[in-house]
Amino acid sequence: MNARVVRSRERGYTLIEVIVAFALLAGALTLLLGAMSGAARQVRGSADAGRAALHAQSLMAQVGVGVPIKPGSENGELEDGRYRWALDIQRWNDPARPADVPLDPSAPQLLEVRLGIEWGEGGPGQRLLLRTLRVMPAGLEP
Repeated sequence: MNARVVRSRERGYTLIEVIVAFALLAGALTLLLGAMSGAARQVRGSADAGRAALHAQSLMAQVGVGVPIKPGSENGELEDGRYRWALDIQRWNDPARPADVPLDPSAPQLLEVRLGIEWGEGGPGQRLLLRTLRVMPAGLEP
């Protein structure tokens, strides 16, 4: 009886295969982390914009409360300078009113209220502008 020895050849991974696998894993993790950091920046930007909108609504709601509204400008900061705002109030010129018709000083006047708020560097995506019209009661000439 002839005994035949069958040797099974054990096969492992070569060093090159391991290096290629780690390189692919590193590339995939780099892309994943890049996407996550971009998403985190977008979430932060959205949070800042939402907070700026809340501040702007609050500031706009205070215009003319306690003190009669009149033309002028104001500015300030919120949250230790994180948000900067500027308020400008001017007489509103109605485009439908003919230029030769004088304003009646005894009638209430419309004022245009513009509120701008900035945060961060104040770039294009970091600014908010609100505009509205408010009534100035008659007889409150500046």
